[in-house]
Amino acid sequence: MTPEPLHPAGTRPRRGRFLLVTLAAVLTLSATVSLGRWQLSRAAQKEALQAEIEAQKQKPPLAQAEFLALEAPAGALHRPVRLRGLWLTPQTVYLDNRQMHGVPGFYVLTPFALEGSDQAVMIQRGWVQRNFNDRTQLGAVETPAGIVEVTGLIEPPPGHLFELGKPAAAASAPESTGSSPIRQNLDLEAFRAETKLPLRTDVSLQQVGPASEGLQRDWPAPALGLEKHYGYAFQWFGLSALVVILYVWFQIISPYRRSRRRARNANSL
Repeated sequence: MTPEPLHPAGTRPRRGRFLLVTLAAVLTLSATVSLGRWQLSRAAQKEALQAEIEAQKQKPPLAQAEFLALEAPAGALHRPVRLRGLWLTPQTVYLDNRQMHGVPGFYVLTPFALEGSDQAVMIQRGWVQRNFNDRTQLGAVETPAGIVEVTGLIEPPPGHLFELGKPAAAASAPESTGSSPIRQNLDLEAFRAETKLPLRTDVSLQQVGPASEGLQRDWPAPALGLEKHYGYAFQWFGLSALVVILYVWFQIISPYRRSRRRARNANSL
């Protein structure tokens, strides 16, 4: 007489498959929840940075002497400053393919020689719409002569746009700046070498205030990517929820329904 097996046929394979799927679900759930939490922490960091930027903007403007004394301006970024000096109009630069309110145009930048010093700073003066019929025809921009006072925010050097067909190393070379006032990007180090101006290259100024001199100044807020982090967090948590739903359905509900169905069939025989 053949002894009966200790375990019904198929029990151990089913149990091994159950444990394997459970382990995979736990590992996947742990990874997706961790990634979602990490994206939320990155968003919280960006929100704190945004609050810090707004707090800097609300501080009283630095005087010119304080600005000239700045050795590490990173701690003063986004803070207002009030300067006196002279516009160096012949060196005005128009940065192409910049938008304001969705309209393409130019950012107008002019070096500003600071009164009583041997320093100059590049000022992002504002935005002017481009001529759609003739790209090289620049809009009228008024530049006051003589000593003037300018209020602006201390900002990093102008951001760069991607340039097709130009390697990154070549884009920052002095010879790539050219002599045209219309440029795609502006590297302050290269511009300083080109113009021989005593230009600060660690910072620029972003002029604030209402539209004037033919320029608009509704500067876009810094792109911190908050929406991107929240979107990624939503995707990771959504994937976590999907893993839980699939696990509960295929590992608990579906086997329970099959066992109930088999029990009914056995009772009907």
